[in-house]
Amino acid sequence: MNRADLARALRAAGVPGDQFWIEGVHEPTPTPPDFLYLRSLPDGRWEVGVYERGRHEPITVHTTEAEACAHVHDLA
Repeated sequence: MNRADLARALRAAGVPGDQFWIEGVHEPTPTPPDFLYLRSLPDGRWEVGVYERGRHEPITVHTTEAEACAHVHDLA
């Protein structure tokens, strides 16, 4: 699963669009106050976390996009 597949799967599962943010694929505007996120890191790894109170709070880091997408899917 890649980021585009993840966004489609979350929408199909009925997850509201303001509850997740996926870098380069689904970036709600205006920015919601809190959401689950997936973003790339400068070293090529992928961070999964929660954005709350204006801060990114990492949950974990994955070595591949597919692993990170699967984790977000499981959390949502």
